[in-house]
Amino acid sequence: MKHQTGTPSATSLPRAPRDSSNRRMTKYFIMMAIRVVCFILMVVITPYGWQTAIFAVGAVFLPYVAVVLANVGDDVHEPDAESPLQALTAEPPRPAEPLPQRPNVIEVRETRPE
Repeated sequence: MKHQTGTPSATSLPRAPRDSSNRRMTKYFIMMAIRVVCFILMVVITPYGWQTAIFAVGAVFLPYVAVVLANVGDDVHEPDAESPLQALTAEPPRPAEPLPQRPNVIEVRETRPE
């Protein structure tokens, strides 16, 4: 694990577990929908032949593949985000120009209505 110095940027944080779980469930449901379609086509398409065998293989083995893919999770390594502060040039900071000094006096003027 890489040790970061300073404050981590929001783009370098890992994905939330909830997002990963939602992504895996979506993949699982899509594969199960494909399995249902394979099963229906296996029964509906006549005459039975090599197409039926392909749909049968899909209907039988897709649950296994779906469970394996759902349990694997997201092991894809995303490139580390770089802090925008690192992209800045290394110029020394200029000293701030002093603000013009005003006296710290509050002046109240009253005018008479005419």
